[in-house]
Amino acid sequence: MVREGPPTLKTLMDRFAKIGTTEHWVVSCYLKLEPRDRARGKYQIKLKNRIKQRMNALEQLGLSKSERDEIDRDLQRIREYLDDSTHLPTGRGIVIFACEPLDLFEVIPLPHVFRSRLVVDRSPLVRELVALHDEFGLVHCAVCDRTSARFFRVTAFGIQELSGRSPESATRAGRFRSTGTGAGEHNFNRRIENEKERHYADVAEQLLELSKSEGARGVVIGGNGTDPAALIPHLHPYVNKDLLGTIKINPKSATTSEVMDAVLAVRRESERSWEEKHGDQLREGVATGWAVSGVEETLRSLAIGQVRTLLVDPTAAMNGYRCKDTGRLTIEESTCGEEGGAQGVPDIVDEAIEEALRQGCHVDVMENKEARSEMDGLAALLRFKGG
Repeated sequence: MVREGPPTLKTLMDRFAKIGTTEHWVVSCYLKLEPRDRARGKYQIKLKNRIKQRMNALEQLGLSKSERDEIDRDLQRIREYLDDSTHLPTGRGIVIFACEPLDLFEVIPLPHVFRSRLVVDRSPLVRELVALHDEFGLVHCAVCDRTSARFFRVTAFGIQELSGRSPESATRAGRFRSTGTGAGEHNFNRRIENEKERHYADVAEQLLELSKSEGARGVVIGGNGTDPAALIPHLHPYVNKDLLGTIKINPKSATTSEVMDAVLAVRRESERSWEEKHGDQLREGVATGWAVSGVEETLRSLAIGQVRTLLVDPTAAMNGYRCKDTGRLTIEESTCGEEGGAQGVPDIVDEAIEEALRQGCHVDVMENKEARSEMDGLAALLRFKGG
């Protein structure tokens, strides 16, 4: 039996599909909540600046006063919600969708977001939700000691504890009472050791059953002291190949929030290795024609569907333009002359991320400074050369 947990992607998508494209303006707010963002309320300053930037951009669109007032009230609702620190999730990101006329105010905690983005459009921007779900996948976590175990199902949208799965092979040992013979103590210790090994084997078997039934993309194991290391030799190769790492945590007292935080920390370490790999591929690809670096060069590649993986410098932000007839993104207004002219966009990097998600590209925000040393704002690993 599974305890009630976070919504599934299908539930969320069904909910947003009913909204579709509307005559009303919908605010989509993706916000990073890394430890450095939470420190001294930096995320609030970031949000305030994004709101100011977005409202300035909306003034250029000629919206009516009633439309501007509706958007302003939605932005105020989002600010008031996030000003209360008790509303912040345990993960490192959050998305809020708001539209007063549609009676919409949907808050979804996330393990992370690509970058803080605030968008006002005729429909909710849900592509990042889908991308995060696909990227994060499903992670199973088992935390155990020598007599008990708990199992968790972790997705991009939260954590569920699986109940009714306590191993039955482990028994709580009584205290050894001396009979005056060394053999008695030896047999007692041997029995305890055998029970412990059977318990670990049972935990490993249940992890295998979970992986087979749900197709997990990763596994994390945890416990006190040496328990995680003692469990690893019992893991089936099918499970062991997906092992992301281990965590030190008390199996009996750990809360779901603590388990979630620990799993996210392990997964973040695996993401760093991806950043390093992408950094290496970028350096090699620029030299061989299989990658580009620079904002305008990357936007050109996006325009012709050439991008396989979009690499983003998290510190990059700049104004840009969208060509009215073709939708092409550029930082050079003059290049849109034969494409219906140019319409300004407040942050070309945000627009590039959304365009990459629309095309089904993988997006990697390169937090590691060394890994992004060859980048200039944006870069891309390509599907094909030329163009």
